Amino acid sequence: MNSPSGFSQKVVNLESRTFFLQIQKFENGYFVSVTEGANRIGSMVVSLATGPTPITTTIIPSRSESLFLKLIAERISTRMRGVALVSAFIQKELEPNIAKALMFEIMEMVDNS
Repeated sequence: MNSPSGFSQKVVNLESRTFFLQIQKFENGYFVSVTEGANRIGSMVVSLATGPTPITTTIIPSRSESLFLKLIAERISTRMRGVALVSAFIQKELEPNIAKALMFEIMEMVDNS
């Protein structure tokens, strides 16, 4: 679902797990939320790409999904040359194939926003 305000959301079912993706687009960046189960703010990473490599900082550390968060934030910020703030509340560790599928869905949402 896309709205004129730059907000989009999507429910993704992968291997009997349900993820709720929300993206808010701004002039200079994106806020991305990935939640499983309860709609909560979780681990958080911000990435800023103004030069050849993005600058990425962890705001709220993750026990297990730090690489996933970092990859999404850096990919979005690099693609749009701005800021990407990514939050993830994940109930159990992501398998590589689920992480890859979520990354694909998020990037598709960003490209279509």
